[in-house]
Amino acid sequence: RVFLRAVNQFTSVLNRLFLDQANFELQLWNNYFHLAVAFLTHESLQLETFSQAKRNKIIKKYGDMRKEIGFKIRDMWYNLGPHKIKFIPAMVGPILEVTLVPEPELRKATIPIFFDMMQCEFN
Repeated sequence: RVFLRAVNQFTSVLNRLFLDQANFELQLWNNYFHLAVAFLTHESLQLETFSQAKRNKIIKKYGDMRKEIGFKIRDMWYNLGPHKIKFIPAMVGPILEVTLVPEPELRKATIPIFFDMMQCEFN
């Protein structure tokens, strides 16, 4: 939970200070996406591998943190605007990892990123 709060702080700083054309930092954004994907796909957060009782206890106490960070990845992707093209094709693999997590809401949120990537590349 502490890590998730830290990542959320990082997202607000990225959006506030490193998104405009003059201050855009590709490596910083790239590190953010890879960090978020690593967190989301970490084995200790894969609730499907736990017993039903343990899963319910974790969800009751912490919620599904994968969804929270997954939605943040989606929002951050769309915030990139014209900078998105700089992340294609490098982010295809990491986003694919996210969509392979067996959580329906997470998939619904992240699969459209692929379509957006195709549109960016086409345009």
